[in-house]
Amino acid sequence: MKLAARGLLTSLVAWPLWVAAAAPFDTVTLVCEAVYLPARATWTRTVVVNYDQRRIRQVAIDGQAVYTFAIQESVILTSQDNERIQIDTAALTWSSDFRGLATAQGRCERSV
Repeated sequence: MKLAARGLLTSLVAWPLWVAAAAPFDTVTLVCEAVYLPARATWTRTVVVNYDQRRIRQVAIDGQAVYTFAIQESVILTSQDNERIQIDTAALTWSSDFRGLATAQGRCERSV
């Protein structure tokens, strides 16, 4: 788990070591454009990831902190309401599904 978390942090930011050592935690914001099918509706989803030098501390989607999340390599796995969400921080992609009733795919960009 430690190695996977390190890989995720590396994919979130590529900062010099002195910058990471100066702050006890930091935040990365991703803005994702997800296309939901079958409705073909595009939603802008905002993902905020708070982390320190060792691990991710909190994930929030659209301003609401998720209850729990898991890390697999560079992917954050979580859910919100009935939506199961996968955010790939290396590929900068969003994918989700509403228990098989609807699915979403999209790309993400780091917000400044």
